[in-house]
Amino acid sequence: MNDLELWQIGNERFLSAALHWLRLALAQLAEEKMSAEVAKAAVAMDAAAETNPPPALMILSQRLGLSRFEQQVLLLGAAMEFDSRMAALCARAQPEGNRPYPTFALALALFEQPAWDVLSPDRPLRYWRLLEINQPGAQPLTTSALRADERIVNYLKGLNYLDDRLAPLMVPLAVTADDMPLPRSQQSLVEIMLHALQQSAILPVVQLLGADALSKQLIAHHCAQALGLRLYRLPAPLLPTQTTELETLARLWERESLLLPLALYLDAHEAETNEAQTAALARFLIRSQGVMFLDTRHRPTGFGRTTLTLDVDKPTPAEQHTAWNQAIADRDAHSPARLAAQFNLSLATIQQIAISELAEDPPQPPLSERLWNACLIHTRPQLDALAQRLNPKATWEDIVLPPEAMDLLRQTVNQVQQRSTVYQTWGFHRRMNRGFGISTLFAGESGTGKTMAAEVIANELRLNLYRIDLSAVVSKYIGETEKNLRRLFDAAEDGGAILFFDEADALFGKRSEVKDSHDRYANIEINYLLQRIESYRGLAILATNLKSSLDSAFLRRLRFIVNFPFPGVAERKGIWQRAFPPETPTLGLDYDRLARLSVTGGSIHNIVLNAAFLAAQLGKPITMPLVLSAARTELRKLERSINEADFRWTEGVAG
Repeated sequence: MNDLELWQIGNERFLSAALHWLRLALAQLAEEKMSAEVAKAAVAMDAAAETNPPPALMILSQRLGLSRFEQQVLLLGAAMEFDSRMAALCARAQPEGNRPYPTFALALALFEQPAWDVLSPDRPLRYWRLLEINQPGAQPLTTSALRADERIVNYLKGLNYLDDRLAPLMVPLAVTADDMPLPRSQQSLVEIMLHALQQSAILPVVQLLGADALSKQLIAHHCAQALGLRLYRLPAPLLPTQTTELETLARLWERESLLLPLALYLDAHEAETNEAQTAALARFLIRSQGVMFLDTRHRPTGFGRTTLTLDVDKPTPAEQHTAWNQAIADRDAHSPARLAAQFNLSLATIQQIAISELAEDPPQPPLSERLWNACLIHTRPQLDALAQRLNPKATWEDIVLPPEAMDLLRQTVNQVQQRSTVYQTWGFHRRMNRGFGISTLFAGESGTGKTMAAEVIANELRLNLYRIDLSAVVSKYIGETEKNLRRLFDAAEDGGAILFFDEADALFGKRSEVKDSHDRYANIEINYLLQRIESYRGLAILATNLKSSLDSAFLRRLRFIVNFPFPGVAERKGIWQRAFPPETPTLGLDYDRLARLSVTGGSIHNIVLNAAFLAAQLGKPITMPLVLSAARTELRKLERSINEADFRWTEGVAG
């Protein structure tokens, strides 16, 4: 028989003795029993209470501060649920009113050392909602029915579980990676929290700041576990805004934190709270006690309660390397360093991905490829809702640029691949106070290959490529653009994406002279953008047709500026030669003649595609007349002047 079973037996023995004493006391009040029997039953009840640990009523009294008289009043209110004979005994003990239920007047007459103030709203019986008082109409409080709260009745029986009224709002906080040791950077935060919670006379609210919700949940879980507490999660938007409802919730939670070994995780991580919800959160914190963690992205103010504020980050790259090693053991020697260098994941995510991919059977494709793809998939969901994901198809063989531009593109790729070596292994991270990301500007007019170059880089690095939809980011409402950008960059921080800002001059333009409040907020947005671009740890590519319109302060923060010039004759010939897929039927194409057409690579792509459709309709290969016809259409679309002599073609004669 275990300790809990032994305690249950002792608790039942105490309840039986207490109810026997209460029945005798009621009978004595109705002049049916002698006082000697009541005194003997009282001695037996007190003896049954002398157990270790004590019965539930004694524990509750100690934790909630009940006096001896208040214990007896609570027992009287709960007895109706324990013993069906109590109603008749209460009626006989109150003959003047024929009341088959407990009342405060009955308690005053029944028990020794009565106190009139026990039903005050500030005393435990009513403050902790231990008793419910049914007071219909003008009936006096002293003769109104007393009923013990259902949660308290079950507690006295030895059934200790979360109050049913809280269960729909709060759920146990489930965390993964519980069997993996915390990295040192996060374990140190747990130690700080434990010291503050164990040494403080008034428990502080622990504010956990940062964008990584999983890491915050994990360290809160470890802290609660070290304190012997179960951690429950309450989403902040579920807090009622009505004062009476909020007061009841706060009171019930505080009571639960005393009756159960509980801690609360208030999750305001994703909440875009309005003024009423913010006020509700502040009031709840002020009105509640116990161990509480508050998860927010940024530090809230005005809560009027002692706080301990901590910034929580994902594990460092070195710690992530270690976590990958622990998660996949010796199954893949090379992946831990490669994954830790590119992706920025929480401990829980690393373990989740590793468990999932190690369970795959048969092991095809290779584990290293599956792990990489799983990391890419993990980083996608949030970004998919904020930006357009492109499917990169272009490779180095598809793009034609001057040697200098090609060299800068390859340098960009190399720096992304070697970040871990330079920043971590070679120690440059200790000398840098700015972001470890790479930002590159692609400057050139439309159609010169900026998007294709972004695809080439994404293909080479095997990363997702997202084009930022400026219409979904920039808002006319003050402050909304910053919120949109915060969501975007936070979602991209896991490292599986390249951000491609097309027409960046619309977003990263020069700061304007402040003439009104809109100018001031526009400049704030630009400053915010500069900060986020600088601190972003991934690769951000910005494309612009108007390099001169970009803010000079922003240009200084760029790692590379790649100029995409209008292609010359040699570049255009190379683009024409690469434009036709190998399986496309062509006949007699003169690439030197086509290279004389002054068009960009984007226009060449359109011309080739239109010529292919013309050829398919005629059921013959793509020929020069068809290509020249498509070129004439493209130039008219661009409102360019046309010299018809350039479009004449005689079979067998180079025009």
